[in-house]
Amino acid sequence: MVCACKYRGQARLDGKTAIVTGSNTGIGKFTALDFVKRGARVIIACRDTTKGEEAAKDIRKLTENVEGAGTVDVVCLNLGSLASVRKCAQDLLRTEDKIHLLVNNAGVMACPQGKTEDGFETQFGVNHLGHFLFTCLLLNRIIRSAPARIVNVSSYGHVWGTMNFDDLNSETSYSPSKAYAQSKLANVLFTKELARRLQGTGVTTYSLHPGAVKTELQRHLDDSFFKGAQLIMAGLGKLFFKTPEEGAQTSIYCSVDENLADKTGLYYSDCKEKAPSAKACDPESALKLWEVSLKMVGLEDWDPVTADDHMLPS
Repeated sequence: MVCACKYRGQARLDGKTAIVTGSNTGIGKFTALDFVKRGARVIIACRDTTKGEEAAKDIRKLTENVEGAGTVDVVCLNLGSLASVRKCAQDLLRTEDKIHLLVNNAGVMACPQGKTEDGFETQFGVNHLGHFLFTCLLLNRIIRSAPARIVNVSSYGHVWGTMNFDDLNSETSYSPSKAYAQSKLANVLFTKELARRLQGTGVTTYSLHPGAVKTELQRHLDDSFFKGAQLIMAGLGKLFFKTPEEGAQTSIYCSVDENLADKTGLYYSDCKEKAPSAKACDPESALKLWEVSLKMVGLEDWDPVTADDHMLPS
């Protein structure tokens, strides 16, 4: 009952380095698998490196007889810790001369109210701020690797989002669904502002809705809503949700399709360009989010577009 696109483009990624966050499972794992089949060196960046190594082992086994297959490695990245994000970025800058593709795929959804290691609301902190800092710290290396792409996995849920700049951490009131929608709206606005700042660099940006997908994202539903919510969602998922492989298709499309090489800052779903919400198209909100995010992650007075990646801020 699910109508899912299947991306059939044959673009190769030989000699390219791709980083996919949260790719030890779900759509990220299938995104990484596809890239390896296309010849890329893929880096799985995830919090649980044991699970990451298991995913890498699976990918190697699935591609061992694929002609021209690339390689896969694992690094530790906890997006709920700015210290972890900084360490991971620094390690990657020491080992990777080029970064051609960054897919910010990891995320959490509908969590019970909580805080990251640095005191940010969990969904805003992980889904937006962690990826924002990670991207900014790697940005100059990505620019030097151009042509290159940055792909941010958002959600249709962004249409219900509002950037509450007076309470980004949901301290006044908390709703799991509203906090998630805000974080996904932030993904789209970040993509648009990044596109504006990267004009003329050869780096293009994309945000996307992967579809309703059967993944581990639903694991917090019982805690956030009511006991049995996860079971109900699992039942609905069998009928209406995409598989993780199907959910990865738009990420793959935005990452490799040759026809998108001259497009940037746009939003996609089912391997097609779609119009995001009006709030996601507001340049003033995109600029304000950029400036506020820089302060929240401690990058005031630092321009990630022009900064020397050999001298990261402390």
